[in-house]
Amino acid sequence: MKPGFSLSRVLHPVTATIFPSFCRLCGGALDEPGEKIVCTRCFDRIEVHRGPVCPVCGRFYQQATATGQLCGSCLERAPEFSRHRSLGPYSGRLKEVILLFKYKSCEILSRPLSEIAYRQFAGDGLFEDLDFIVPVPLHRKREKQRGFNQAELLGRALSRWSGVPVLSGVLIKIRNTPAQVSLEAAEREINLRRAFMVKNASKISGRVVLLVDDVFTTGSTLTECAAELRRAGAGEVRGLTLARAV
Repeated sequence: MKPGFSLSRVLHPVTATIFPSFCRLCGGALDEPGEKIVCTRCFDRIEVHRGPVCPVCGRFYQQATATGQLCGSCLERAPEFSRHRSLGPYSGRLKEVILLFKYKSCEILSRPLSEIAYRQFAGDGLFEDLDFIVPVPLHRKREKQRGFNQAELLGRALSRWSGVPVLSGVLIKIRNTPAQVSLEAAEREINLRRAFMVKNASKISGRVVLLVDDVFTTGSTLTECAAELRRAGAGEVRGLTLARAV
């Protein structure tokens, strides 16, 4: 077999004709090898924030003069995590892809989403000196209903890109809380208070961990998880989400 030969690439035009597949967002044909669920053109339309952000919580700034400045919230109360980054605002194509991934059983979208996130932040220092990637857990009942934990899938995909191992089952959710989406900011914080627990704290003692989740809204979930990890002895907790509500 010649170097670079790919049977799937040769057969793709045939299979695409016999078994046509279309992008779930724009309706265009998935005519590129490897395309699943969403076409490359739609992924290219995802709005990634490339401007300045709060160096701690990652809040998006629109003015370049704000580079390096802490936002008002972080000045008022330092978060439990050392820094957090999101790909872009929870809107447009990014929101549509996340909704497909999370609620339409399109688990395979964790791969391209994690690739975009890793490429965006690999040079930002977010993955430097990491010991573990820790997915934000779902309660066992919620995970059974959904069939998967989207944060776990993202964490495992990011692990393949970064080489940083995933640490699952150490941070667990012990209370099946109401969905955060239906609550106001203050209610979200109360809703999640002491909803998480660390098992086998010795595994994270003094370690640098990256919390991974899909969407950062008020930060209540990431904050509560980070606080629990720090109480258990984690040396540093960072955060990565796909999108941020603005």
